[in-house]
Amino acid sequence: MTEERAGYRRSAKSPRGEARRRELLDRVADDLGQNGLVDFSLRRAARAAGTTHKVLLYHFAGPEELLTESVLQLRERRISRSLAAATEGADRPLADRVRSMWPVLVGPESWVLDQAIGLAMYDPARYADLAREASKQYLPALLSICPAAWSERRKGEVAELILATLRGFLIEWRTSGDGAGIEAGFAALVRALEREESA
Repeated sequence: MTEERAGYRRSAKSPRGEARRRELLDRVADDLGQNGLVDFSLRRAARAAGTTHKVLLYHFAGPEELLTESVLQLRERRISRSLAAATEGADRPLADRVRSMWPVLVGPESWVLDQAIGLAMYDPARYADLAREASKQYLPALLSICPAAWSERRKGEVAELILATLRGFLIEWRTSGDGAGIEAGFAALVRALEREESA
């Protein structure tokens, strides 16, 4: 990639340019949260951001980067709200913390983030980062709600278990809507976490 092609790097060199880039990204992420990924284009993003597609190309390398960063932004918002729910109230068991995250995870923008994972599976050459980055984004939050006295290895193992299980519940919720099955799965997850915490 030539220096001229990477036009978005020019904006990142100044605080003002970076602030403008963040502002545009917030607006595009808001649009994705409401309208999803279907028919996403630079022109649609420009309308949502109140600018032109040329301005977006000055701040971003292209539509794939803009889409990816917007999805990551939506995911960060979701993680922040999930973590706030999980850490509300002191000295709660880990299982209670995880259960309190669920309403946030199935919140309004969950369908968009599910679309993003589907897009990564459908076209990994272009959108693999949409899936790869998900684990990198979620794991620090899950590690942070594990008991402080646990070793880093134990925290890592349990955080991976929680992440994989919640992903399975989200897929089940999105594809079948089987609330009773998810509730049964949650009961098993809660028992597993209670056993782990009391060990």
